Amino acid sequence: MRIVKQLLEKGEDELFKKTHYQPLKFPYSPGGIAYERVVRPPDWVLDYWHPLEKAQYPDYFARREQRKKEYIELWEKTYGKPEESPSH
Repeated sequence: MRIVKQLLEKGEDELFKKTHYQPLKFPYSPGGIAYERVVRPPDWVLDYWHPLEKAQYPDYFARREQRKKEYIELWEKTYGKPEESPSH
């Protein structure tokens, strides 16, 4: 067991000595300078668009509203309707 520990320590030392001081990182990879620079807004942001903005894309928003209804129906079928909390 001691020999294995010594070999491991020697290997780690050699790796440390031979590792480049400034490793190459691709721009869009984790650690790169452009990683996660582009923010993808969540879907709920579209709910707050002004009606005039939504009017520019009538087919998209009609389909989106239909899919939201279908999703709510699926949720209620799977998990049941949420209980209403009593008013204070």
